[in-house]
Amino acid sequence: MTNSFLNESNKNAQIKRQILRLCIEHDESSISYFSKTLGISVPTITKLISELISDGFLLDEGKVGTAGGRRPSIYGLDPHAGFFIGIDVARHHFHIAITDFKGSLLKYIEDIEFVLESSGASFRQMCRMVKDQVVAAGIPWIKVLSVGVSLSGRVNPEQGYSLTYFVSDDLPLKELFQRELNVPVSIENDSRALTYGEYMNLGKDADRNMIAINLSWGLGMGMILDGRLYYGKSGFSGEIGHFPLLDNDIMCRCGKVGCLETGASGSALHRMITEKLKDGRRSSLSKLFRETGNIELSDILKAVQDGDVLAIECIGEVGAMLGRGIAGVINIFNPGLVIVGGRLIVGREHLLLPIRTAVNRLSMSRVTADTKIRLSTLGRKAICLGDCLLARKKLLGI
Repeated sequence: MTNSFLNESNKNAQIKRQILRLCIEHDESSISYFSKTLGISVPTITKLISELISDGFLLDEGKVGTAGGRRPSIYGLDPHAGFFIGIDVARHHFHIAITDFKGSLLKYIEDIEFVLESSGASFRQMCRMVKDQVVAAGIPWIKVLSVGVSLSGRVNPEQGYSLTYFVSDDLPLKELFQRELNVPVSIENDSRALTYGEYMNLGKDADRNMIAINLSWGLGMGMILDGRLYYGKSGFSGEIGHFPLLDNDIMCRCGKVGCLETGASGSALHRMITEKLKDGRRSSLSKLFRETGNIELSDILKAVQDGDVLAIECIGEVGAMLGRGIAGVINIFNPGLVIVGGRLIVGREHLLLPIRTAVNRLSMSRVTADTKIRLSTLGRKAICLGDCLLARKKLLGI
């Protein structure tokens, strides 16, 4: 497959991108639909579609039935045009997703142990591990079209910098990845990647104004406003975790006090449980805590799933606190849908019920009336899938 038009800015290249965009949004379409939607003549559309087929981007899916007259051919993305890789970098591990050109998830590899450090050597090592995993999954690296990487904290996708992982003033993180992986690379905040993954996964059922909450060790948020990811002026939007909502005098990792994250996050849950165990509260975690003096977030989440009373009580407190923040967000943005994702959603109704209760109590009823709140159906895959689909979006220039 040749992809030379992706680097061009002439009119035909722009029309080709729009054709591909319509195929992504509608799965498959006819020449007449492309012509009418884009306002381009049928002969021109026919010519450009022929070129896209020759280049390996589109497939002729055959004829579609109509009420009468000639049956038009419909066209869709060729899934074999190439592959996209998503890399979700977490605190002590990373995850990888592989999608085909249509955006179908082919492989998800989770919990690859690795602690990423702010050094070129560390990034190079992770890139080698990613290549090895992709090749082991049966995907030749030469068929990879682009890679999307998500990181926690403040990320500026346009400039390619992360304020969490800083290597060099002269070398944006995106450029470091591109040198090592030898393909176009985009970087993104993990909460925005999660949001885009959830939005695209909904397909025709997606709401063009939606919010997604990333409730993991920290607390982040992504926003789809009028069908587009919202970045803000400097690319740092969505920092709901650092909204100064609480009067608890707890120091946040950002250096401020009273941040919502100090009461609604995995780190807050870990602190709550640890404090209560120190005070002698009984729990299935008590023995582990006595023996080691420490517990991991994964231990707490397993206890929640196993029905531990203390763990369920504390995740309910997290949900109630998060609900206060979501109520404020709903009052400001009036979204049609709020999706809660991240590691803590293993709490299911123990988490969701107090969220809804707080939202119903604190938000304006007229504003909330048309807002649905639900847990992610993608779970941990959402961020990696979003990485892949954002990589495709940026590669195609759409």
